Amino acid sequence: MAVGALTGLVMAASLAATGPVLAHEPGDGSPDAEPATTSSLLADSIATLDDSDAVLGVGEVASSSNMKLLANIPKNGAFATEGAYSSDLAFKGHYAYAGNYEGFTVYDVRNPRKPKQVAQVVCPGSQNDISVSGNLLVLSTDSSRSTDTCDNVAQSATIKDSWEGIKVFDISDPKKPRYVSSVETKCGSHTHTLAPSKNGKDLYVYVSSYSPNAAFPDCQPPHDLISIVKIPVKKPASARLVAEPVLFPDGGNPAGGYSRETSGCHDITAYPAKDLAAGACMGDGILLDIKDREKPKVVEQVRDTENFAFWHSATFNNAGTKVVFTDELGGGGAPTCNETIGDEKGANAIYDIVDGDLEFASYWKLPRSQSNTENCVAHNGSLIPVKGKDIMVQAWYQGGVSVWDFTDSANPTEIAWFDRGPLSDERLILGGSWSAYYYNGYIYSNDIQMGLDVLEVKDKRLAGAQGYRYEEFNPQSQPMFRR
Repeated sequence: MAVGALTGLVMAASLAATGPVLAHEPGDGSPDAEPATTSSLLADSIATLDDSDAVLGVGEVASSSNMKLLANIPKNGAFATEGAYSSDLAFKGHYAYAGNYEGFTVYDVRNPRKPKQVAQVVCPGSQNDISVSGNLLVLSTDSSRSTDTCDNVAQSATIKDSWEGIKVFDISDPKKPRYVSSVETKCGSHTHTLAPSKNGKDLYVYVSSYSPNAAFPDCQPPHDLISIVKIPVKKPASARLVAEPVLFPDGGNPAGGYSRETSGCHDITAYPAKDLAAGACMGDGILLDIKDREKPKVVEQVRDTENFAFWHSATFNNAGTKVVFTDELGGGGAPTCNETIGDEKGANAIYDIVDGDLEFASYWKLPRSQSNTENCVAHNGSLIPVKGKDIMVQAWYQGGVSVWDFTDSANPTEIAWFDRGPLSDERLILGGSWSAYYYNGYIYSNDIQMGLDVLEVKDKRLAGAQGYRYEEFNPQSQPMFRR
């Protein structure tokens, strides 16, 4: 398909040398944060997009016949405003933990058709991506704050005493989470990944962050590293930084091309059962050997300088023989699901792992056009536990939620989908599904503006998945399902 003017525009925005306009998820109002709205340059050119195939209007909802919305809990309380963006999800037992730029929410999902909100913890600091392990919850802070507690305000990263990093909570009582400790990390924590020690005594946290700035004392260039935090499971108050391994000693993807210059990682997915991890690092995709949790080693590195603007996240198949990388073209704030952008940019890329090497197999992108006022691009998803098949559910912001099959790496196909129409036909309001994950028979989606959705898929191609049970589930610390 032809690539129109907006693709070049999004490229330019992605490559801006200082604070790229659309490089990453929206800011939370901090002094140094990027604007949460579409750039004026993009807004001025939005009319160049061909969204003639978009069919849903404001307030409309549609889905495939095999997928159904069962329940929704709207954002509320301190999280009710448009700027309180919902973010990532994690699960333990019959509870779902949902991040928000203003803190996190705990839902009782014992009855998925009637979920209940049981706690709301106000703790501002984007993105508040979230993971759980045992009685511990880890929260990412990637905006400069006045203190490391939940009683904080935004404060410029140019001030040495400003804080960014991870916070640790005790969730032994899910209805009353309790703040325990924090660890500051260079350039904050945009996302994080859990990698438990093999003896279960320690919880390692791989912290991903990026975009250094010479004006920020705690976020200096070149920032070619990740931070590793060690949390003793029985003494979480003793959490501390133990390593800052350099992943790109020779420099990552350079500036000046279509792909974003590498200056850190956006996201790492660990596969602890196989001592592997996959890193989505701006302009590079990498495989890591994590046998030694404190000394991860890059064993493979690939680039796609033609179609990948920003390597965003990764998902292994259950066998550990494939990786799906996502390209967050436009940083999540642009309408990139349309005829103009095409079907290879802002998409997934499927790579086979062959003798330790990453070999490209195909792209897959949401097949439905979205309107010019809908931000849409590949985002967070997880495997559905189907024996012998590689099937995942995935969020596409205002493109909705999609279930697709990549068992045949070269010929992926869609199985089911759910989509809402735009939030407005006059302006692009950032919204849609941030994360969509399959947990114990149902799909849970954290919608940026609409709150928690619970969806059900009934399809013979997912036979067996309904009965599979996890005790806890962190998609970025990918568990192996055994059947």
